[in-house]
Amino acid sequence: PGGKRTSVNLRSPTLAPCHLEDGSAGPGYRSGGLVTADVTARSEHLEIGTRGCHPRSTHSATSPAVSTLPCSSRSIRLQQLRWRWQLSVKEVLPPSLDSTADLPPLFDGTTRLYISYICPYAQRTWIARNAKGLQEKITLVPIDLQNRPAWYKEKVYPTNKVPSLEHNNEVKGESLDLVKYIDAQFEGPALLPDDPAKREFAEELLSYSDAFNLASYEAFTSNGDAEEELGPSYDKIEDALSKFDDGPFFLGQFSQVDIVYAPFIERFQPFFADVKKYDITKGRPKLALWIEELNEIEAYKQTQRDPQEHVAALKKRFGIE
Repeated sequence: PGGKRTSVNLRSPTLAPCHLEDGSAGPGYRSGGLVTADVTARSEHLEIGTRGCHPRSTHSATSPAVSTLPCSSRSIRLQQLRWRWQLSVKEVLPPSLDSTADLPPLFDGTTRLYISYICPYAQRTWIARNAKGLQEKITLVPIDLQNRPAWYKEKVYPTNKVPSLEHNNEVKGESLDLVKYIDAQFEGPALLPDDPAKREFAEELLSYSDAFNLASYEAFTSNGDAEEELGPSYDKIEDALSKFDDGPFFLGQFSQVDIVYAPFIERFQPFFADVKKYDITKGRPKLALWIEELNEIEAYKQTQRDPQEHVAALKKRFGIE
């Protein structure tokens, strides 16, 4: 307890979900028989707002040559390769803390990121932390939101939502703000480019993220035509991914924007395919490529869950047979 164990994956980069003993998929992965992460989290019902997760009522490979690229393009490509192919050190993830867990020693100089393994808003900050290489500097504190410790609301974060970040003797919240804060305040690869045009576009897309998510959630229980309801928002994503041609991500290189959208599209894609028989990537090659490339980003892969687990949890939450 309180310690960290790590293992270095020297085998195939092809990963499959690492299932727990009860058959549920945890956010760890198994590669060539090597368990590279483990977790004891279980499915929890959540009410998902626009900024965080809180409990729901019980009622309901060789790298390509880059020497011929211009300097700026070369540096971007090298950064992409670093994220994609870097030797990965996998965490053994701690179990979720429930009502019987003790309060961590607050404000003792440790930076703590309070999350839930199944909350998409918390997943944003978890990805940002991984992408910056801060696994040894920011300690994950997963909370069981269905049986959460009373001290989380009383002592840590009064809104009782995740994510929150304990740093420099204060606790901050709101996932979008925390992604930006982690990028700005900690060492590691920058998650925004220097290009002013790209930074301006990033702000536009970050601001749009709530509206994008809402449109998808509203379509969950609607009986309307899926293309009519979902097409405009996913077409906007396709157009956004077409703006820059120096990489497959929203700003060309992997950035805050990808981090913000990834957890939700991770859930929406399998849900709509199963329930609505709607393929969000059909006729949207940029989005299809984005998902493919995103799945090669180690910082993101370490946070993923099994798609069918997402589908089952969302069906249960929204009362869909």
